[in-house]
Amino acid sequence: MSVLRTIEHKIEALVEGVFGRAFRANVQPVELARKLVKEMDDHRTVSVSRVYVPNEYTVYLSTEDRQQFTGYEDSLKLELQDYLAEHARREGYVMLTEPIVVMTADSDLATGEFGIATRMVQRRRSKQGEPTSQPEPAATMVYRPKPDEIEEAQRAAEVVPELVALTVNGKRHEVTKRRMVMGRSRECDIQLADPNVSRRHAELRQEDATYWIVDLDSTNGTEVNGERTSRSKLEDGDRITIGSTDVVFERRPSEGERPEVT
Repeated sequence: MSVLRTIEHKIEALVEGVFGRAFRANVQPVELARKLVKEMDDHRTVSVSRVYVPNEYTVYLSTEDRQQFTGYEDSLKLELQDYLAEHARREGYVMLTEPIVVMTADSDLATGEFGIATRMVQRRRSKQGEPTSQPEPAATMVYRPKPDEIEEAQRAAEVVPELVALTVNGKRHEVTKRRMVMGRSRECDIQLADPNVSRRHAELRQEDATYWIVDLDSTNGTEVNGERTSRSKLEDGDRITIGSTDVVFERRPSEGERPEVT
């Protein structure tokens, strides 16, 4: 089991333990974890040779939701910080410091709603008598659950091992990252030896419990089940066409090791 999945299971365990019954209708810790890494991904800054991401994350909770975490908030923040750090390492992101998660209550938020503000903070020692500069916080992204999202979050809180893979020319590539790029470049997660494929052609992207294929402004475009698309939600068995190469998306409950497709 990957380190990232192990950390996620620890966060999920906070839900499934003695606290579980108390906040089934409230914000779930695992939901916070997944939205935090989404904010990290969404606020990437590409430099000459590095990709920088925020290192400070402020989570705004309703008063009731904040109270649900009383007694183990410090432990939860440490788990979330570990989750962010491991995600950054896996994706090759650079942070100015180790990630910091701050939690605070906001009376304007209803139960089940929460906001996340990110900052890229360069901490430095100030000269004697000089106050340390504090950058202004970024705009806060507020998440308001819809009925179908609540059901999806509840399903996500139940640990169900999955097999997620992409099969190219009979070879299965297990999906182990939230973002996997396909193309001709050696830097891609899945390199395709197809002259009709762009260097960075398309990206498999996980958002919460959903997988998407996103075309990266390729020359020849991307198709899903024969239909041209720039972004499509994927289901088990969908066929993605990149250039003249077919890629099969596979997602199903894990039943132990499966033989490689031939």
